[in-house]
Amino acid sequence: MRTLPFLLICLVVAAAVFAGSLAIGNDYVFFAGYVILQYVVLSTAWNILGGYCGYVNFGTGAFFALGAYSTVAIYKLIENNEFPHIVPIPVLMLVGGAVSAVVGLGMGYLTLRLRGAFFSIATLALAVVLETLVVNWDYVGGSRGAYVIRPEQLPLIGSYIRYLFLMMLLLAVAAITISRLIEHSRLGYGFATIRDDELAAEASGVPTLRLKLIATTLSGALMGMAGAPFPYYIGYLQPDSTFGLDYAVNSIAMPLIGGTTTWVGPLIGTLLLGTLQQVATVTISSAVNLLIVGFLLVFFVIVAPNGIVGLVHTYWQRKPAEFVGRRHVDADAPGAVP
Repeated sequence: MRTLPFLLICLVVAAAVFAGSLAIGNDYVFFAGYVILQYVVLSTAWNILGGYCGYVNFGTGAFFALGAYSTVAIYKLIENNEFPHIVPIPVLMLVGGAVSAVVGLGMGYLTLRLRGAFFSIATLALAVVLETLVVNWDYVGGSRGAYVIRPEQLPLIGSYIRYLFLMMLLLAVAAITISRLIEHSRLGYGFATIRDDELAAEASGVPTLRLKLIATTLSGALMGMAGAPFPYYIGYLQPDSTFGLDYAVNSIAMPLIGGTTTWVGPLIGTLLLGTLQQVATVTISSAVNLLIVGFLLVFFVIVAPNGIVGLVHTYWQRKPAEFVGRRHVDADAPGAVP
């Protein structure tokens, strides 16, 4: 399927999801749905570098926080100068994505010569450094945090959380479409050569460093765009709420559970794990979310190391062989008609 029909199908599904959420008539659906959609974007963005290229990134929280604090900085600028209007969410997404893309490009240039665990440690160090800078940056609240006042209602849409849900829904559609486009392009094939054998790819003339820089830039941009609306969603932003362990762990666990070599894997993993976490938050406590992540990771590592998509793919590969084998045995049976 070409990209344009796929995008149209995604938009139709997104419209159906938004209409169904409105039909339920409970704004909590939008609060919970926003978090799930946020993780759809984060896990899809992580998969561009971690799944397609095979470089495990522990710095998701850093890029997410860059997008969020870009919004806080713009909000403070408007508030201090008493500008009459707030900046629209799509513009904030673009600004947050641009800031995170630049940092992703710089991080890639400095760290992508490292491989394996050394690269992962470097991305974790980036998150620690950025958190230290934010904690000491009084303009965006520092360690005290900062309040962001959002409008209560918007014309035609209603409550502001519905608007945030709609924006994140559209961003999720964009992220999935970009991921699928990469997978079925020359860029995706280049990523696959890096994942399979980077030394062989370099020997064959593949520009591995350039491709990895593209991956870190795209991945960082999408993560920053996912973080940009977060201050308006939460209302009060502090370093612990953006640099938390949840973002790094979930953005890795969701693609691993769904499957990392295809665009649909992060989507499936996010819908499964994100829904379970939201149900657990309502029925038990949000404190069990990481416990759920750990349990599912151990389960899938044992049962399906290639994720749900890999498990289904293996099943469909074996099924025709078993069917052909049965037909062969039946044909050799006494009285069988050839």
